[in-house]
Amino acid sequence: MLRVLFLGDVVGEPGRSAVVARVPELKEQHAIDFIVVNGENAAGGRGITARLTIDLLRSGVSVVTTGDHVWDQKDVFAFLNLEPRLLRPINYPEGAPGSGSIVLETPKGKVGVINVQCRTFMQPILENPFRALEKVVSEIRKETSNIVVDVHGETTSEKIAVGRFLDGKVSAVIGTHTHVQTADEQIFPGGTAFLCDAGMCGPTESILGRAIEPIVNRFMSNLPAPFPVAGGEVRLRGAIIDIDETTGRALRIVRVDEPGPPRPGEPEAKIDIDTPAAPEAP
Repeated sequence: MLRVLFLGDVVGEPGRSAVVARVPELKEQHAIDFIVVNGENAAGGRGITARLTIDLLRSGVSVVTTGDHVWDQKDVFAFLNLEPRLLRPINYPEGAPGSGSIVLETPKGKVGVINVQCRTFMQPILENPFRALEKVVSEIRKETSNIVVDVHGETTSEKIAVGRFLDGKVSAVIGTHTHVQTADEQIFPGGTAFLCDAGMCGPTESILGRAIEPIVNRFMSNLPAPFPVAGGEVRLRGAIIDIDETTGRALRIVRVDEPGPPRPGEPEAKIDIDTPAAPEAP
């Protein structure tokens, strides 16, 4: 069995510090073989840098995915061509820096990771994600059937459609971007694990990881304002997926909701991970 930990959007310094601190422990505690983290908001809440990517990888993360904020930090343009474990969405036009997919060797065989961006209510509007996935999944399946897809999108309908489209073709489809963990984890009939959104790794007393008051004021006034990353307690949210590495079919998916390490002057948070239900008989 191959066990994958997927963590949702990392928000700013609180989120990335929590991930770096907790990943080694979570890896040992849950016998994790492979870790995917969406890092597109790791740099002050917008984008990711080379240094922050390296910090995540050194902590034990296998692959870092991104989304619509991938280009917000300028040093990432050159770094994407140097570090194949940092992905940008596959449906950018040909010639964009970096890659949207990767296949890595592990002690339990090869694992493929694909990063794709949806189009509904998303900017910029990229190439058709379904067509892009169809091509890339077909190529990766020549090497391995163990494939994890980060589908970065706004609407539940489009992300569910991607999951259904890929059912039986990949091991897992996990949504990112909204920063709100959904409760629809399931395994589709073809053996693909699905979660509409993994949630975020960031401050809980916030609005999507940002300070509350400026965003409320923006909704009330319509005036532009900076949205600083919030402080306080941090939680790491995502999912653990168990995969039959010989077939690529998912055996189990369970949501994860773990505390970050205590911040200075804050009490220790309570550990909370969903207890998985026993798998149903086929």
